[in-house]
Amino acid sequence: MSEIPAKATESEDPSDGARNQAADTAAAPGDAMWQSSPPGSIYDYIKVASFSISAGGLIDQWSLRAEQLFGIPAQHAVGMDPIEAFIDPDLRDRGQRKMAEILDGREWTGVVPFRMPDEQDGRRGEEGLAEVYVMPTRTAEGDKAAVCIVVDVRTLRSIETDLAASQAIFGQSPFGFLLIDSDLRVRRANERFASIFGGTPDDHRGKEVHDYLPRGEAERVSATLRRVLESGQSITDMHVTGFVPGSEERRHWSVNLYRVHSGTGRPIGIAWLGTDVTARRAAAREAAAARRNLALLNEAGARIGNSLDLETTARELLDVVVPGFCDLATVDLYQGLLAGDETPPGLADGSAELRRVAFASAVSDAPFSGSGDPVAVGAVHHYPFASPCADALRTARPRAVPAEEGGLVQSTLAVPMVAHDTVVGLARFSRTKGSEPFGDRDRDLAVELAARAAVCIDNARLYRREHERALILQRSLLPPGDPEASGLDIACRYLPGNAATEVGGDWFDVIELPGHRTALVVGDVMGRGLRAAVAMGELRTAVRTLALLDLEPAEVLSALDEIARGLGTPGGVQQATRTARQPRDADLSEVYLATCVYAVYDSVTRRCTFANAGHLPPVLVEPGEAALMLDVPPGMPLGVGGEPFEEVEVELPEGALLALYTDGLVESRDHPLDEGLQAFVGALTDSSRPLEDVCDHVLNTLDTHHGEDDIALLMARVQGLPAESVGDWTLPREPRSVGRAREYARGQLLSWDLEPLVDTTELLVSELVTNALRYGEGEIRLRLLLDRTLVCEVWDSGLVQPRRRRARDTDEGGRGLQLVGLLSAAWGSRRTPRGKTVWFELPLPGGDHTLTDPAEALLSLF
Repeated sequence: MSEIPAKATESEDPSDGARNQAADTAAAPGDAMWQSSPPGSIYDYIKVASFSISAGGLIDQWSLRAEQLFGIPAQHAVGMDPIEAFIDPDLRDRGQRKMAEILDGREWTGVVPFRMPDEQDGRRGEEGLAEVYVMPTRTAEGDKAAVCIVVDVRTLRSIETDLAASQAIFGQSPFGFLLIDSDLRVRRANERFASIFGGTPDDHRGKEVHDYLPRGEAERVSATLRRVLESGQSITDMHVTGFVPGSEERRHWSVNLYRVHSGTGRPIGIAWLGTDVTARRAAAREAAAARRNLALLNEAGARIGNSLDLETTARELLDVVVPGFCDLATVDLYQGLLAGDETPPGLADGSAELRRVAFASAVSDAPFSGSGDPVAVGAVHHYPFASPCADALRTARPRAVPAEEGGLVQSTLAVPMVAHDTVVGLARFSRTKGSEPFGDRDRDLAVELAARAAVCIDNARLYRREHERALILQRSLLPPGDPEASGLDIACRYLPGNAATEVGGDWFDVIELPGHRTALVVGDVMGRGLRAAVAMGELRTAVRTLALLDLEPAEVLSALDEIARGLGTPGGVQQATRTARQPRDADLSEVYLATCVYAVYDSVTRRCTFANAGHLPPVLVEPGEAALMLDVPPGMPLGVGGEPFEEVEVELPEGALLALYTDGLVESRDHPLDEGLQAFVGALTDSSRPLEDVCDHVLNTLDTHHGEDDIALLMARVQGLPAESVGDWTLPREPRSVGRAREYARGQLLSWDLEPLVDTTELLVSELVTNALRYGEGEIRLRLLLDRTLVCEVWDSGLVQPRRRRARDTDEGGRGLQLVGLLSAAWGSRRTPRGKTVWFELPLPGGDHTLTDPAEALLSLF
């Protein structure tokens, strides 16, 4: 390519100058230059200008490139002295000598500092540095002249710097660097790339991405290269996977791509900058696995052990590991440990029976490989002695289970569940084909998960054992079966709280009293757990003892209140009273509070006397009437002390239904007490139904009104003793009353067809009436009651209780009460509001009990 300088004429006509300026202006660089070679010439980068000097040493021709380089248009430059115009004053003399030598025919090449002309606003012209090549020449007339070729040294230095920087980046870069041409072939590779893929950098010229990467990966990368070449959009951190020649290790690279342009902006290829990120990927994968494992352990800590139920805890473990850790999992626990045995046979060698308590699978219908027939949840089984699972149980170490050829499962871990140095079961984790097999890190995680679950399962097992023992204790303190009572049809229900809760202190009791009377008791010790159950047992025993003393209901509760106050103090009631008087902080752990309803029903009079210690009121349903709550003063709970208890006597009609209950039946967290009481009263609509059906109906109706607490329900239907089953006589205080009492007793027994009891009854009635005459006061009352047994009662106004003693052989008397004790099934005495009552009880003929012969009994006394 050549450049033709603009020729300046010697005309001084301003019009000619204007024409020349117009021509120069029209000859813009883009229009004055034409190219026969493709873009990318060296002259696109280097600023080269030319001008000529006449024989007089003045500029007579000025090129367009000279205008661009020096910033002076041709009309101003032509005719200028170049020395005066561009050379600093200090160098002008030397410049003039050089110009003279050039015009004398000598060539010259050198670097000349120059300064552009001053600006019109007075600013000093810009300084520069030019490399000048001056060639002597002659004009057409034969005069000496010169042609100057000028290159901007600053551009050359910039190109030199850019080349050095490019070479440093390309050749010294620690990353693999490729220059790929528009045909997607390698034009140049650096040393780093060659050190990885072998050979020298020149060996890689002309290769394609298919020469380095697998086919699928190469197609993807090639498509990306074409897109970068066409769109010019850069690609950052593109991940490429392949193999280094001579190695089977999979490698990973991070590649950055961007399009490269020439000086004119023409795309000439793609720059490939790649770095090996295999180690970084492995470290990131390890870090991600560690984070995933920590998250899994954190989830396990939050979700496992929320329940004290064995099966629920096992399912919680599987909910955590499937599918986050494995695809299938099971939990097997030793059957013996579940049954309560501390050391079941075979526990040490792993041959003991196990029960499958949980199974989870993320794959539909995928059984464990190599395990034989599938084991259902709840089934009892055992592992063969030589199996990896049995070995894991024996050694308490995890074992890998070989996968069955052709099966779905490819990797299985058998992990023993160890809690407190005791193997409680086995957890198995499996991954199916397509998942990553278990590694060392997975094994450690599985052991940790199994250990956490094992501790929770062992705690649940221990709790279940203690809970069952507490329930056994609690139930042993309750009446066995359906209790029987004279003049009452009784049905009862006792429901412990939910299986996950502790035992409670609810209790009920039916106590038969002399005279065909019955004590009905329902109570509730506040609090839960074994402590409450034991306190309940103590109070129940105390109630039965007090009831046998035949005290009034209010007196029973008062005595029971003192006993409750003494339960939490080693010294008993007196120590508790003294301690209460001393100022100290309240220790609630030492306080035993309980509520109780105590009722005594007399089947002869059909009257029931109630006393209440802070308990819910009894409910009465009379035939044909709606249920109502009896107005019994609640009083203070047992254990508070200092408050008397009131009694309420109610006459119960025949067929009436009486219900005693604890708060667990009518109170819960979701329902207020009033709502539960109304629901209970509303459930007692038909008192004529069988009592068992009434109890079931009540529990089914109130199912949503109870939950955590225990439930005690005691229902009794009144069946009063018929008048024909009662014989009642009043005897005057005279000796003839003894014989008259025997006559009354004989006649009544014969009317009841109880002739086998006549002799024994006459003998015992004589003894009791005689004692009443001898030691008692006032009139004497004789009463015979026939129900399930025969009861004889002798009343008088004396307050002195009879005392049984052993008579000596020489004594003539003192054997009456001994005789009563020998011939009767039971006997005793009780206080009454106006004296005392001495009674005895005889079994009816045909029953399990046989009568003692009176003659033999008399002989045994001597």
